[in-house]
Formats: sequence, structure tokens, C-alpha cells
Amino acid sequence: MERKVEKAIASFKSGYNCAQSVVVAFTEDLGFDENQALEMSVGFGGGMGRLQEKCGAVTGAFMVIGMISSGLCKDNLDRKNHSYALIQQFDQRFKSIHHTTQCSELLNCDLRAPNGHAIAVENKLFEKVCEKCIADAVKLVEELTIAARTSS
Repeated sequence: MERKVEKAIASFKSGYNCAQSVVVAFTEDLGFDENQALEMSVGFGGGMGRLQEKCGAVTGAFMVIGMISSGLCKDNLDRKNHSYALIQQFDQRFKSIHHTTQCSELLNCDLRAPNGHAIAVENKLFEKVCEKCIADAVKLVEELTIAARTSS
């Protein structure tokens, strides 16, 4: 698990967004190459296209959960139900740590404002907030999907 967290944080520090960083940490598990993972998740950073809606680390986690769940179930209805259940568990656990899954609430900074990004950098929000969200997202996905794989 720590290896995945380290890979995710290193990806984020190298310039990938929060969603990309979570997804790329699971490329081996998903059977993706890194380019596929990065391309699939590129639009989900900054709370989905920098709209600051659902946190990118959370949406990256949702993508990974869906892919792993799809490998555990043959029927599409079962895949959806299994994915939805794990995503709901993830959401609840993430909120118990961070109190929200909304990027704007997590950062308490408007990244779309003319000086928003500069304020976030100046206050080290990407290090203090985003890196923690990424690490927690990776850990939660790992915990939930390990449990799901052993129970199926």
C-alpha cells in the first residue's frame, strides 16, 4: 500500500493532477499502461476540470474502484451494484476523514479566480490538502478492494 501512496504522491509532485495520480498508482492492478491511466483521468483534476466539484482524488478512486469491481463480476448489473456499494463505502470513509468530498470545500480557495492558483501555491494547499487527499484515497481504495477481492 505504501508503494502505491508513494507513486501517487510522486506523480502529483511531477505535475499530474490529483485524479491522474490516484489512477496511475493502480496501473499494475488495472492492467493499464501509465499513458492510458493518465489520458483517462486527465479531465478530472481540480474537482473535475478545475470546476472544484468532486475532489479529483475521489473521482480517480471511483474510476479505480469501477475497474477493479468490473473484474470481479461477470454480469453488468452485478458490476454496477458492486461498484456502487464500494463507492458509497469509499465516500463515507473519505468524508469521515476530510468532512467533504468537494474540492472547493477541501481547499477553501477558488482556483478559477484570477489569483486563485497563486493563493493555493502561496499557502501550500496542494501539499497540505491535495497530497493528503491523494494518499487517503489510495489507502481507502486499497483497503476496500482488498476486502472485496477476498470476499468474492
